[in-house]
Amino acid sequence: MSEPLTGDQATPGLRDEREVREPRKYKVLLHNDDYTTMDFVVEVLVRVFRKNEAQATAIMLAVHNQGYGVCGTYTAEVAETKVDMVHRLARSAGFPLKCSMEGE
Repeated sequence: MSEPLTGDQATPGLRDEREVREPRKYKVLLHNDDYTTMDFVVEVLVRVFRKNEAQATAIMLAVHNQGYGVCGTYTAEVAETKVDMVHRLARSAGFPLKCSMEGE
């Protein structure tokens, strides 16, 4: 009697078509506007993106001087969640802060 197939044994000459890949990563960006305060941007970076004060200030200055700043790189689901959190916090505070994600 032969052994039952469990799927754990590889058959010689056959290749497993399921290739394990790293999930695609996305940059989360904050965009400059004329209304959102610098202090609020720093607060968002600390609360949502877990940046320390120095990192948050550096990103906030990039947003202010270059028009946008990279907050971090995440998988799609995490990036979407962070974008949503930023928009919710901004709206509740009365700011039009824009946050987006872009593929790497």
